[in-house]
Amino acid sequence: MSSLSGRILVTGGAGFIGSALVWALNRRGHTDIVVTDVLGSDEKWRNLTPLKFADYVEAEAFRRQLAANPAAFGRFSAVFHLGACSSTTEKNAGYLIDNNYNVTKELAAWALAQGARFIYASSAATYGDGAEGMDDQNEDLGRLRPLNMYGYSKHLFDLYAQQQGWLNQIVGVKYFNVFGPNEDHKGDMRSLVNKAYQQILATGQVQLFRSHKPEFKDGEQMRDFLYVKDAVEMTLHFAEQAPRAGGLYNLGSGEANTWVTLTGAIFRALGREPKVEFIDMPEVLRGKYQYYTRADIAKLRATGYARAMTPLSDAVKDYVQGYLVPGKKLGE
Repeated sequence: MSSLSGRILVTGGAGFIGSALVWALNRRGHTDIVVTDVLGSDEKWRNLTPLKFADYVEAEAFRRQLAANPAAFGRFSAVFHLGACSSTTEKNAGYLIDNNYNVTKELAAWALAQGARFIYASSAATYGDGAEGMDDQNEDLGRLRPLNMYGYSKHLFDLYAQQQGWLNQIVGVKYFNVFGPNEDHKGDMRSLVNKAYQQILATGQVQLFRSHKPEFKDGEQMRDFLYVKDAVEMTLHFAEQAPRAGGLYNLGSGEANTWVTLTGAIFRALGREPKVEFIDMPEVLRGKYQYYTRADIAKLRATGYARAMTPLSDAVKDYVQGYLVPGKKLGE
């Protein structure tokens, strides 16, 4: 059983990491959970079908009712704010400011006023191209230059929380490249594991971007790939074992792996020989592409998070064989 008690709010709870968090809470025996999201017209709702929770409320209705009456949904012990527009290519800046910045401000103020633990998704996108480092120990947030409007909308709230003096009481988690079950609805924002699986079924091969920097060979651009089951354990850690920790934390595997290594693991999980075709990176992405990311997770470890990470090949095998091939969701 978990040390968490009382009612829990999970925003974005039908989404990829949000539904995985509800699944992990269910495994700990928690069902007094209020889920909010924007279900829209995609298949995201399917992530909810195996999960147990007390109530589902559309995000806009929840926001409206909370503004009219802060006690509308009762008292909460913890708020996991994972709901946001997560598209790194979204161009509507006004929408991103309202959805990712204003809503987070409102929820954080409300949670703090009622003494609820507030844990929210910041983003590794706030680090931009990494020229200023990807160091969550450095509190000089003003040095960071996100590469896209999504990253900037997340960065704005980090800055606001710091200005308000909230960062010693709340936790912002910066997820690196998370992959795993329940991401089918994300379209172009799905992980390469999900996309590559579909490509292999259709064509027998995987397409990867060529490198446009001489110091990186084709397919040897590197990312910190994090399995979603590890991501939610880290997130819950801040409500369970480290309920007084505050600030911004990198959540990653702590390792950088190449796209070639990742695709090799996918082919192995399917019992196939790797077959990769390199294609040119679209011009629109070239100036905004990260060639190397690796989460320094020393700050997370210092809060007492001692679990081992799932090795990349094991995580890919679990995802491919346990979920993609049989077409299953978490909890099924």
